[in-house]
Amino acid sequence: MLTKVILTVIGSDRPGLTEALAAAVLDAGGNWLESRLSRLGGKYVGSVLVELPADGLSALRAAAGRIDAVGLKVEIVAADGVAPLGTAMAFSLVGQDRPGIVREVSAVLARLAVNIEDLETGTEDEAWSGNRLFRAEARLLLPPGVEAGTVQDALEAISSEIMVDFKLAVPG
Repeated sequence: MLTKVILTVIGSDRPGLTEALAAAVLDAGGNWLESRLSRLGGKYVGSVLVELPADGLSALRAAAGRIDAVGLKVEIVAADGVAPLGTAMAFSLVGQDRPGIVREVSAVLARLAVNIEDLETGTEDEAWSGNRLFRAEARLLLPPGVEAGTVQDALEAISSEIMVDFKLAVPG
């Protein structure tokens, strides 16, 4: 019987961390399915979805403990295999950076029961003015009964307040 777990990792970034993590998964008889790994604030951070035999979980915990000893903190949690229903939408946003943008946008989405399945954000200096811009790209899942137009209207209602431009589109 196979089980799926999620590894969350954080540590000081340096060469070899992904290899150590991949070796731990393989040593436990696991298969690396999906991951999101990056350097964030000088740290190596991420998550990995792993499938392994149910009896391999203790081996994975032991291997993760050995990685912990070299400065990479690894947490293991059971994955929930339930696929939610809904309509997938792509979302992008750009605007002058200021505190509260993510809070405002996520509050609108939460009120509509829209799930943020993937979110990537960043800042960059604007070429002409040097002002800092905030950018966000997300994959959303609209629940049954919520139309894209409803989400668009709700986001437009706050876009001038938080001074951003956004786009919603069917991924493709």
